[in-house]
Amino acid sequence: MFDFKGKVAVVTGGARGIGKCIADSFRAAGAHVCVIDLLENDYFVGDLADKTTLHAFADKVIGDFGRVDCLINNAIPRTCGISDGSYEDFEYALKVGVTAPFYLAKLFKPYFSEGASIVNISSSRDRMSQPETESYTAAKGGISSLTHALAVSLSGMVRVNSVSPGWIDNGYKVYEGSDAVQQPVGRVGNPKDIANAVLYLCSDMAGFITGENICIDGGMTRQMIYHGDFGWTLDKK
Repeated sequence: MFDFKGKVAVVTGGARGIGKCIADSFRAAGAHVCVIDLLENDYFVGDLADKTTLHAFADKVIGDFGRVDCLINNAIPRTCGISDGSYEDFEYALKVGVTAPFYLAKLFKPYFSEGASIVNISSSRDRMSQPETESYTAAKGGISSLTHALAVSLSGMVRVNSVSPGWIDNGYKVYEGSDAVQQPVGRVGNPKDIANAVLYLCSDMAGFITGENICIDGGMTRQMIYHGDFGWTLDKK
């Protein structure tokens, strides 16, 4: 469906879950994929919260390929809440979730190819929350706002969009019963649902889309819930 033959795709947090699916999808479409992750992978192991690491990673990508066609900021920030989260925990989450995407865009700015694209992976938590998720939610809200700011600053150079996943099961488990029917589409999502959207946004088919956020959550954030609040129940007749 997508052709990225010879393109250079950078994927942060690409060693597992959604990030790995995105990286594998780019590879299947013919791209050279440059992953950075704390976990072992075949390209670069490092901490996105560290400025020196970001420079070393960017230098390797440019040294190896000389350009970037797609930058996917996917790495997951640390989750901590107002009760037990420390200053350092919250700061670390923002470094991974907001500062690193900003700084990688800055480092790669002179090397983005014509028609290049940035896709930031946010979350439906950029617009809704559960208790004790302050660091993760703040980071995801930050990257959503960073998206439209970068889209304006990089206008005419790079298209910048974001995707906000809802409930995605990285193990591709098929859910039944209430877990499935509470989603308006009738199922829980999987990483391919997100990877398909990312590749679309990076393709020429999305050439008129920039500064946009696409929420891919099976319709959950469009469904008004009142009864029982966090423990809400739904009786399907």
